[in-house]
Amino acid sequence: MSKRLLRSTHVKSKIFHDRLATGPSFQDFIQSNINGKTPLESPVPARLPNWLRTRSIPDSDNYKRIRRDLRGLGLHTVCEEARCPNISECWGGSSKSSATATIMLMGDVCTRGCRFCSVKTSNTPPPLNPKEPVNTAQAIARWGLGYIVLTSVDRDDLKDGGAAHFAETIIEVKKRSPNILIEALTGDFGGQLNSVATVVMSGLDVFAHNLETVEALTPHVRDRRATFRQSLRVLEYAKICRPNLITKTSFMLGIGETEEEIKAALEELRKINVDIVTFGQYMRPTKKHMKVYEYVHPDTFEKYKKMAENMGFMYIASGPLVRSSYKAGELFIENVLRKNQQKSMQKEFLN
Repeated sequence: MSKRLLRSTHVKSKIFHDRLATGPSFQDFIQSNINGKTPLESPVPARLPNWLRTRSIPDSDNYKRIRRDLRGLGLHTVCEEARCPNISECWGGSSKSSATATIMLMGDVCTRGCRFCSVKTSNTPPPLNPKEPVNTAQAIARWGLGYIVLTSVDRDDLKDGGAAHFAETIIEVKKRSPNILIEALTGDFGGQLNSVATVVMSGLDVFAHNLETVEALTPHVRDRRATFRQSLRVLEYAKICRPNLITKTSFMLGIGETEEEIKAALEELRKINVDIVTFGQYMRPTKKHMKVYEYVHPDTFEKYKKMAENMGFMYIASGPLVRSSYKAGELFIENVLRKNQQKSMQKEFLN
């Protein structure tokens, strides 16, 4: 046996023994004491807790109209693709102005493979539909909504990551619905900041990009091409391009994060002046996806909400069933725009 092969075998053996030494012991498994060690199995209970029981799909006019138009125009929504538990609340809406839909642009096939996401993946997705920007704008104009969320699959196969297509859609929507508020929930465009600028300068009202999880877990949760620091740069650059633009991000909880890691992530976000943050429970879409490590209690969601409030975030949505675009119109319109309206009224009164 050669010296090189012996050295390689020795290194591999040492790595295995090191991992074994830092993992849970047999006694740890008996006592369920694996804090600070690499968990080999999730301690999550088999049954869903009561606070994660979801409501049935409604039969409201808003819901029917949105679904019918989406099918007719060949549009996709992340609400359906990601099996969101809040589709009844968001699509149903107490009124047209408070109903929210999240349209997924650039098809329903993503070039990335994050371990939490149920969207289809491929390195060679179908080409972009040139009619999609206009079709999307026409559908939104018919719905009469006050707020719309536009998101997309990742398109690493495109030179600009699809930024121009995204921006064109925003422009077409604003052209037909000038009073509507648009949130763009984008990917990281492979770190291309010029693509971020293309979307940011297209006339949107809120720029959102999700961190998804804490820095330590990012390599295990997101596609290898997505990094925690790259996502921070995307959010930071959006503010550099438009300092008064509302920026937003979201976290999934229940995948092994700690309170200290959440706090550290929030501190990083405040450094770059991110305005809105949401927290929701990770739910495993299928058995092919990563397991749920923990069903986080509502009290913990409330704790993180207060933590973020104390740090100065403009708005926080935090709860087991909250998703990144959860009732976005209601949250933004009622809690952010009203504050801005009050400031304007105060200025007029003083003048």
